[in-house]
Amino acid sequence: MKTIKCQYMYGDESMSLAAVSVTSSAPPIDVLIPAIEKDLATLPYVIDSLRRYVQHSISNIYIVSPENSRIRQLCSRKACIFVNETTVLPFTKKAIRYSSSRWNRSGWLYQQLLKMNGDQVCREKYFLVIDADTVLIRPHRFRAGGKSIFYCRNWSQPEYFRTYRKLLGTPAPSPKSFVTHYMLFDSAKLASLKRKIAARHGMSWHAAILHSINKKRQFGFSEFETYANYVYSADRTSVLLKNANNKALKTPAGSLTEAQIRKYAGTYRSLSFHQRKGYSTPGKP
Repeated sequence: MKTIKCQYMYGDESMSLAAVSVTSSAPPIDVLIPAIEKDLATLPYVIDSLRRYVQHSISNIYIVSPENSRIRQLCSRKACIFVNETTVLPFTKKAIRYSSSRWNRSGWLYQQLLKMNGDQVCREKYFLVIDADTVLIRPHRFRAGGKSIFYCRNWSQPEYFRTYRKLLGTPAPSPKSFVTHYMLFDSAKLASLKRKIAARHGMSWHAAILHSINKKRQFGFSEFETYANYVYSADRTSVLLKNANNKALKTPAGSLTEAQIRKYAGTYRSLSFHQRKGYSTPGKP
């Protein structure tokens, strides 16, 4: 095991010198974070927490976003790579119609499809996807003993599993829910999943997903639930499951002191600062 001393910057304020252990057996990874402008309230803290708490060497952090000067400036300041989201998929968010008179989840779904094509953005075999509103507060490792580590919770949305069955023709094993705001993807296994979906439906993988979702219901698809259940169903001995122990907070990320973070870290692994209106906007009356 090698230990790297680094300066942890919580946002733009220096907090302390922290020792981050990067095990020699842990493969290097890339990180992909889809974001929009409203995520600037949390995104700096997300990036800093990755560099403090991920126990892998991080080759690159890719921020996938609509064209935005403020996000580009953050990428420059934080040594991340800006990726215009219009270059990731062969269509834009405008092509997705997933809404009702009461809700609109088109952008929410588009972000999931962006993540599903992360193997076309990242260069490393393994890449971590994390939501732009979730901050790690304890050390995390995502590969150990040749196995992928999935962080889990105990509840999910039934529609995720209905869509999974439509896509792959078999029920999801769903030992637990894999929807926990971050996940390590194996590029080869992700590509295999997309090929299988495309072959089974006779169309592109993303068209098959859009076709399979019940658009009259919210929460029609989960990229994390779909990928992890696919990997688990192929070989459950190839994965390790850990409780995510995530805590959702309504307070701004920048308002937390290091003492408060240490207190939360006694119980939780990560904190999420959700702004639900950002990706689930009310529909027009």
